[in-house]
Amino acid sequence: MDFKSTQPIYQQIAGYVCDKIISREWPEGERIPSARDLGVMLEVNPNTVIRAFEKLQAENVIANRRGVGYFVEEGAVKHILLNRRREFMNDTLPELFATMQLLDIDADEITKSWQIYTNRES
Repeated sequence: MDFKSTQPIYQQIAGYVCDKIISREWPEGERIPSARDLGVMLEVNPNTVIRAFEKLQAENVIANRRGVGYFVEEGAVKHILLNRRREFMNDTLPELFATMQLLDIDADEITKSWQIYTNRES
């Protein structure tokens, strides 16, 4: 994982875990790697992973089953997607719109670019 300096590492790890969940690599109801294993995999201190896990527990994305490990909560995918969509609408889009206005890019240009992008993905 390539960490960015603009966001705390534990938040980036929480985002990584959420990516694994919404991509269905870590299905709802299933066990996820331990803090120690994930720390080794991401080359970070397990305490940093635990902090990310605590954040995700508070958001009802994962749950700790004492003595067994951490599991993805039922409904986690829906919860993560709702949060990410809200963040996109509230944070990313206003910045995008401001840049579009500054560069005199209209919605038609964006639509064409989107069509090219989605056709390339298929």
